[in-house]
Amino acid sequence: MALFQRKPIVTSGAPLYTLGLQKTIVIIGLGNPGKQYDGTRHNIGFNALDHLANKLDFPDWIEKKDLKAITTSQVIADTRVILIKPTTFMNLSGDAIQVVSHFYKIASDKFIVVYDELDIPFGQIRVRIGGSAAGHNGVQSIINTLGDGFGRIRIGIRNEIAEKADSANFVLGKFSSEEKDQLPNLLLETNAVLSEIIHGQPLNPETRTFLV
Repeated sequence: MALFQRKPIVTSGAPLYTLGLQKTIVIIGLGNPGKQYDGTRHNIGFNALDHLANKLDFPDWIEKKDLKAITTSQVIADTRVILIKPTTFMNLSGDAIQVVSHFYKIASDKFIVVYDELDIPFGQIRVRIGGSAAGHNGVQSIINTLGDGFGRIRIGIRNEIAEKADSANFVLGKFSSEEKDQLPNLLLETNAVLSEIIHGQPLNPETRTFLV
């Protein structure tokens, strides 16, 4: 799908969750806490949520130690949107999500997780509900807690170096200079996907590209 192409807003689908007259969705960005991880491939989920919060004028992020997460929320149209960045390390993401799930009393299929995907080439974003962790330890941790029925926004990070490098070192490395030039487009496209979902677009399987 072309960069920034907007789909018609669909309002006939079943609401994700009802709290009074509002729908509620929880969007989780995965990453590692600490400045040493800023700008790494594994933290693109954090970056995507920061971009979304900025573009949609969310309140300032607040660290909630009882939730093991940094969070912000607001109501957009008829949807309460809760953004979550776990403060556990990546491999323990499920610990934070379990607490969040219990606190808000929201079913697992109302969650959307945004994260890096080594099996997808850089330049693609894939959307789906369910599936395996595909070797992603943070996602596996969430599956162990919630099951596999949550929505996924998978941001591809594979390039020609990935096949020759140790996967752990690769995901904790920083984007190449050419990839950094494309990051604004990546974040805009991710923002577009999430904004459409917030405004009622069903989370249907699809692949988007953003390279220009």
